[in-house]
Amino acid sequence: MSSHDADRERGASTLVGCKSQCKALLFLAYQSLGFLFGDLSLSPLYVYQSIFSGRLKHVQNEDAIFGAFSLIFWTLSLISLLKYAIIMLNADDNGEGGTVALYSHLCRNAKFCLLPNHQVSDEELSTYHKPGCSNRNIPPSPLKRFIEKHKSTKTALLIVVLLGACMVICVGALMPAISVLSSIEGLKIEAKITNNSMVPLISCVLLVGLFVMQHRGSQKVAFMFPPIIILWLLSIFMVGIYNVIKWNPRVYRALSPYYIYKFFSVTGKDGWTNLGGVFLCVTGTEAMFVDLGYYGQAPVRVAFCCVIYPCLVLQYMGQAAFLSKNLSAVPISFYASIPDILFWPVFLVAALAVIVASQAVISSTFSVVQQCHAFECFPRVKAVHSRRWIHGQSYIPEINWILLIVSLAVTVGFGDTNHIGNAYGIACLIVAFVTTWLTSLVISLVWNRSLIAALSFLLFFGSIEVLFLSSYCMKIQKGGWVPLMLSAVFMVVMYVWHYGSKKKYLFDMHNKVSMKSILTLGPSLGIVRVPGMGLIYTELATGIPASFTHFLSNLPAFYQVVVFVCVKTVPVPCVPHKERYLIGRIGPKSYRLYRCIVRNGYKDVYSHEDDFENDLVMSIAEFIQLEAEGCSGNLDASVDGRMAVVRTSGKFGTRLLMSESAGFEEGSTTSLPGALTVTNSKSPTLKKLKSMYEQESPELNPRRRIRFELLNTIYQDPRVKEELMELVEAKRTGAAYVIGHSHVKAKWNSSFVKKFAINLYSFLRKNCRSPAVGLNIPQICLIKVGMNYHV
Repeated sequence: MSSHDADRERGASTLVGCKSQCKALLFLAYQSLGFLFGDLSLSPLYVYQSIFSGRLKHVQNEDAIFGAFSLIFWTLSLISLLKYAIIMLNADDNGEGGTVALYSHLCRNAKFCLLPNHQVSDEELSTYHKPGCSNRNIPPSPLKRFIEKHKSTKTALLIVVLLGACMVICVGALMPAISVLSSIEGLKIEAKITNNSMVPLISCVLLVGLFVMQHRGSQKVAFMFPPIIILWLLSIFMVGIYNVIKWNPRVYRALSPYYIYKFFSVTGKDGWTNLGGVFLCVTGTEAMFVDLGYYGQAPVRVAFCCVIYPCLVLQYMGQAAFLSKNLSAVPISFYASIPDILFWPVFLVAALAVIVASQAVISSTFSVVQQCHAFECFPRVKAVHSRRWIHGQSYIPEINWILLIVSLAVTVGFGDTNHIGNAYGIACLIVAFVTTWLTSLVISLVWNRSLIAALSFLLFFGSIEVLFLSSYCMKIQKGGWVPLMLSAVFMVVMYVWHYGSKKKYLFDMHNKVSMKSILTLGPSLGIVRVPGMGLIYTELATGIPASFTHFLSNLPAFYQVVVFVCVKTVPVPCVPHKERYLIGRIGPKSYRLYRCIVRNGYKDVYSHEDDFENDLVMSIAEFIQLEAEGCSGNLDASVDGRMAVVRTSGKFGTRLLMSESAGFEEGSTTSLPGALTVTNSKSPTLKKLKSMYEQESPELNPRRRIRFELLNTIYQDPRVKEELMELVEAKRTGAAYVIGHSHVKAKWNSSFVKKFAINLYSFLRKNCRSPAVGLNIPQICLIKVGMNYHV
């Protein structure tokens, strides 16, 4: 083959690769239209109505209409296009976006996290640092040193993050209410509904149906979301062009910021009071950053810049052209601007678009709640993950019903879009303001840009948002109090949960058992070692929890193999499965004490099924053999031993033979070829009792039965083989899960505020999901150990 032919083939393969990448990008951009931009694309339903409300309701000036459009255009361009689409999408956390992602990004690059369970080994995760963005060799900035040194600044940073998360929850309740109510208000025109209570009543029926159907999932109908939003965008795009051509082609002049000056010169103080209505044109923009992880930067930018932005600009321009010649139609500007022949098709598409947009916003709310829970900032709630949901999404029943109640309350209580718009606008504005503050910190501390660059970003966008916030301060009595009240309630609950969790962890750290006392007990630990494996769940990443000795003091017997399991969250979105388990040893080998740290990201779904026990046995077996081969370092160098990520070993999964057998009975001595026989040491009476218990619990029967066989390998140290056989025998006998059942109380001499916080935390613990349910621990093997905490 000549060099010319080889170059031609390389060029052809490159062209094919580029085409496939373009197809993938366009497909993701197409999908993002149905999930990210539904809320933003529905804003034309109520923006002009909110701007020209109150004293501006009867405005009779074309300059005021043109000035409103100019304000909308520049707000959309500066906030949605410049801030989010161009700048904010670069502030992703390994592809993930949102308030919690920004906080996680900061916690990884500086010691901002208040949870004291950080380990140096966490920084060795492949997803901990962005490629080429490690700050290890860069001297810390004065701002970073100041925040790390003062605990109050770290607490203030956490409160700002929680404020943003609380407002996202408020958005999840207010967005369906205002969108459904705005879409139904079109019936006042064609259906001639004169009864003012009918529209809120119809909206409430639709809201109930929307939230009740959440538990059914959306995967089966998800393919319809992008076409519905595209049809909606096409409709408003065509209506916008029609209105510009028919009513006032001169409206393009309003693109000049000079008309903003004209708007305030005409409207005066009333224009400033209603300025918050302009901000409603960018509500929903935050979704392109919050849900960035589903699609990526390039597809989101393509979808917004090429489709969303031009469609919205032309729609707002068309409404301005129509209103400039029909000033009396301001209260129902959107539906009044639609030609009669297109009214019912557009009305139907608007109703469908509202359902799609609400579904996406509610799902984002569930995601934010889960992320806050991962950082110990939200009580344990039931998160349902099923094939009925889109990959990565979940359903939280408790939050769903809270959102429904709030949506119904504001719809019935206010009954008009202006008051709900004030509440919705304040919630979205505070989320945007929090994002601006956190991004300025990311620019300085993560991107290592100069402090001037970070301050420029903060002052430019922060000043714009402060101007809108000053306008909304005049609307607090007219609906703006709703998100403030709701966020205050959620803020108290979330911060108290975080405070109580931290105090409980510090109590465990202070009262953990010293290794010296454990080592003096000898290999038997001074108790009777019975057959089986005991998995002791603890929040401690180091040391022996006090619950272990509390158990032994009441029942001086324990299992022959003991594993201390700690499930914790690392400030990364996802932890690769092969790096999730950290395995180590506690004390000498003869004690048979191990430690397993399960590391999850804040977007990982922790599933504790039958596979966890199997993965744990395989990991410990790999650890024992790596230790014998000298591949994991000197584990006896410290009392607690060195932790090892055994799944990265090339031999993982080949040390033990694992087979599945539906009819396998415990105690069977049939072995696989080339494997050693390991028998079950559980007594026949106990086997019979367990069999009877399983027959009484039919839900336990489908559990997979996995048997392990030790390979007939020759080891230089016979103690390695003995330890492996004991591990397999313990698994064959059965595993028991030991978890603390704690009661937290405040000390008698604590201050009133601390007593209130701890008592509220204790109340929340008693009335939320138990740790065993959150960890999906099988009830048949569960042992709870009572503990009293006086913090």
